[in-house]
Amino acid sequence: MKNLTRILLLGTFATTACQTFLDERPKSFISEEQYYKTQADAITAVNAAYFLLNAGGTTIQTPYNTLFNTGMNFAGDDEDPGPGATNADVRSLAVLAHSSSNQRVFELWQQHYAAIKKTNVALEKIPAIEFDAALKSRLLAEAKFLRALYYFNLVRLWGDVPLITSNQAFVQTTDYAVPRSSARAVYAQIEQDLTEAATQLPAAYNAPDAGRATEGAAKALLAKVYLAEASLPLNLTENYQKAVQKAEEALSPADGGTGTYSYDLFPNYADAFLPATKNGREHIFSAQFKSNSLGQGNFQNPRSIYTGIPGLTGLYTDQVRFYTKGSDRFFSVYKLYRAIDKRKKATFVTKYVSPANGRKYGLPIVNPAVANDSTPFFNKAWDPNSLAVPGESAANVAILRYAELLLIHAEAENEVNGPTAKAYRSLNRVRNRAGLPNLTPSLSKEQFRDSLYLDRRLELVFEYQRWFDLIRQKDGGGTSTFVRNLQAVGKTNAKEFHRLYPIPQTELNSNPQLTQNPGW
Repeated sequence: MKNLTRILLLGTFATTACQTFLDERPKSFISEEQYYKTQADAITAVNAAYFLLNAGGTTIQTPYNTLFNTGMNFAGDDEDPGPGATNADVRSLAVLAHSSSNQRVFELWQQHYAAIKKTNVALEKIPAIEFDAALKSRLLAEAKFLRALYYFNLVRLWGDVPLITSNQAFVQTTDYAVPRSSARAVYAQIEQDLTEAATQLPAAYNAPDAGRATEGAAKALLAKVYLAEASLPLNLTENYQKAVQKAEEALSPADGGTGTYSYDLFPNYADAFLPATKNGREHIFSAQFKSNSLGQGNFQNPRSIYTGIPGLTGLYTDQVRFYTKGSDRFFSVYKLYRAIDKRKKATFVTKYVSPANGRKYGLPIVNPAVANDSTPFFNKAWDPNSLAVPGESAANVAILRYAELLLIHAEAENEVNGPTAKAYRSLNRVRNRAGLPNLTPSLSKEQFRDSLYLDRRLELVFEYQRWFDLIRQKDGGGTSTFVRNLQAVGKTNAKEFHRLYPIPQTELNSNPQLTQNPGW
């Protein structure tokens, strides 16, 4: 993506506690009034909002470059911090012992609002700049898309949050104190931003700008937003039909939609993650990564690799969550896959080949219940061309894939009309690519939902989706399955209040208008 993986932040923001900053007197300073004057300035302003999706390296974690893992995924039922994850805040989150002072929780809040600040600056400053009208409209639409995405993450993590849609440039610190808006108000703004963005975004880009927000991405994300609103906790069930309709606007005609975006599944599941096929037919919107470009590789890669392999630097900070099921004390999401499921080998590896000596390395498990059992390692950030420096992986992070759009369509259609032919068609498309047969016909609505939930989990594992699914999914009686799912993997302390994160204590201290979520 042109400039998106190398544009520097306009201004600084606090990140991880271990980051250091140079303490120098600035030689010069360019104010906002002086800066936003040219077309190049407008492009840079929007690029800065993209940058906070994936900035990274060894000192910074941003949402789609490891922070969603250390600050969210570990709290779920598929992952745990591995031996290389020694941070106390990360490990407390993984056992649901976190508090409002947790650093990772604070960073998630802070970085999303830092990104929203960038979008608001762009939306305020760009209209006054004189340059090509079509490009101006597109850039403003990109900023709205990104603002909607950032708020969508915030409202799902915290519920009611401050809704800031203008550039705050106050003198008094007290002017920055903003109360929480209701989740429904935040969702209304998200819907408005995506609806407006879809009318101005292009269907596709030329190669230098591949990866920017498109018209199809805005419609597909809006379908996902409607599905979230129709689910728990809002339970606005009338939005299931809106999710169906919006998904069909993005689905290709071959899949029963009216979309003209040429979306499709890759025949090979692994191609959805390999750098060689990124920004392809299945990728609706992704966080972009690039090797050897100012440290903008996908740092999730070395975090998933086992340690001690000659010629391959692995940190093993991310591991599957093991729990007891029957006589198997090392059960995990890895064992939920059927033997014929092609997704299993693309999602996990059990052996690494050393680039130094060609030998295979893995981690056997002393597990009497399963002969020759081995530890599975997550593999979706793997870059076969970055063996020497795994942290420079060029593997993108899929924020929204066509496979998920099909699953959104199938789920929403089932909730509206039961398991119709449309619902079966969309779900079976995903299953068939995985090598699985068509789903059993004539299932009940509840049986179809359960099957879809399982396929959604197996399709999207390690893609920063599971926690968001855990907090919204329900059983046939409409009751949340959140606590039940977490307790099933040994998190017996899970409570309903864990579905929302605590408002960071630092924010409560600096903003007297904020209130804490119940239970915290």
